[in-house]
Amino acid sequence: MDAEQAKRFKYWQWRTIIGTMIGYAIFYFVRKNFSFAIPGLTAEYGISKTTFGVIMTLVGLIYGFSKFVNGVLADRTNGRWHMVTGLSVCTVVNILFGCGAIISAWLTGADYGPKFIHTLVVLFGVLLIVNNMFQGCGFPPCNRLITHWVPPKELATKMSIWNASHSIGAFIIAVLCGYIMGHTGRDMTGDPVMRERILSNTAEITEKMDPAAAETYVNSALQHVGAWQWTFWIPAAIAILGIIFIIVTLRDTPKSVGLPELEGTKTQLDDGHDSSAEFKAFLRKKVFLNPMIWALAVADFFVYVVRFAVLDWGPTFLQESRGLSASMAGWTVAIFELFGITGMLLAGWISDRFLGGRSQRTCVICMAGVILFISLFFALPASTNPTILLLILAAAGFFLYGPQALIGVIASNHATKKAASTANGVIGMVSYVSVVVSGVGFGFISDHFGWRWVFITMIAMAVIGLLVLLTMWNTKSDGYEHDEEAPEAN
Repeated sequence: MDAEQAKRFKYWQWRTIIGTMIGYAIFYFVRKNFSFAIPGLTAEYGISKTTFGVIMTLVGLIYGFSKFVNGVLADRTNGRWHMVTGLSVCTVVNILFGCGAIISAWLTGADYGPKFIHTLVVLFGVLLIVNNMFQGCGFPPCNRLITHWVPPKELATKMSIWNASHSIGAFIIAVLCGYIMGHTGRDMTGDPVMRERILSNTAEITEKMDPAAAETYVNSALQHVGAWQWTFWIPAAIAILGIIFIIVTLRDTPKSVGLPELEGTKTQLDDGHDSSAEFKAFLRKKVFLNPMIWALAVADFFVYVVRFAVLDWGPTFLQESRGLSASMAGWTVAIFELFGITGMLLAGWISDRFLGGRSQRTCVICMAGVILFISLFFALPASTNPTILLLILAAAGFFLYGPQALIGVIASNHATKKAASTANGVIGMVSYVSVVVSGVGFGFISDHFGWRWVFITMIAMAVIGLLVLLTMWNTKSDGYEHDEEAPEAN
């Protein structure tokens, strides 16, 4: 391409990267907000954490399957409209979440009691399933868009930048929903019926607390009755703006804005002109019968076990086993995410700058760091200074988020841009099976054997993940059939 085209290509490349980052972060606004509503729902309606845990494990599996289905679809559809469809449905579902108590009251003719609560749980379960099916419309089209705009030799660096969207979205929604739960809702401290209801619903929680802390907990719930509804409605309002932003900002491929496709990579099929049979044969070769893709999927399973163990159980473990306050435990996990962003950016840059795009080598080094710092964290006594605990867990996050980002990059490069989303869909489906281990599994282990065995299992999983990645050490950097050294778009 000539100088003017190269300049326009660079503009659209970064517009696509930044646009998909913002768009995907907003998907998190209408997905990760549910966990912040749980304390309010428990206090007001007595819905147990076991019930929520079963639902969340189920929807985690559904989300993994959805990433696979939408991965296959993304390779054959317009990325912009694929994202818009998914985010639109998730927005409507979150509005319905906020109206859950109203809908249940309408269906049962009561605003409390066993029938009302059962209906509310079923309604939330159905809505969570729908939400997570369409949440799968987030990553796959983003992956398709980026692989069409970024050449393979730059993909690790730029995809690592893009992957910060996960943590940015999770961080912002945590701050937003935390504020919502503490500053909205109705003050019902003068209502004896509501006070008795909340005291009954939270008895198992408050009996383990200091009396003063228990009173503060109950009063906080009474002062913010119904705040959980706004953790759905406000993110949904932001998501509406996000839908408009995606429509205005994104375009599907370079060809759709009058630019040539990336040079220097040939995928056997000409984009947009292959038959269905040809495309299916291509997917079989590059994805479904490709041992590299399945090895990456297995490795990602073990990476996600460790990641979800920290995110799902970190606050509870830090309070129960290390004596941290709820606030300090929350900040420790938040800083784990922030260090993860730094780690993934550095991992991507190292892969492209020093390892010729062989990101699997970076992943091996990173997993060794994860094992080291998780083991060190496990070995420290309960009396360890909280700041030291925070720094060691942050270091584990720094190393963990490299593989979390780069495994998808490796898959995209080996499946080629033609099948990148399908490959990542397969990996996503396998990786989200990890919720069975990190969710129900670790919950059972902690209840029956203690946190010590949770950490031993985490470390073992990380070691297995490292060994799987080590088998790919000498694998080439991508699966393209390269033309003669044609210059790649910069």
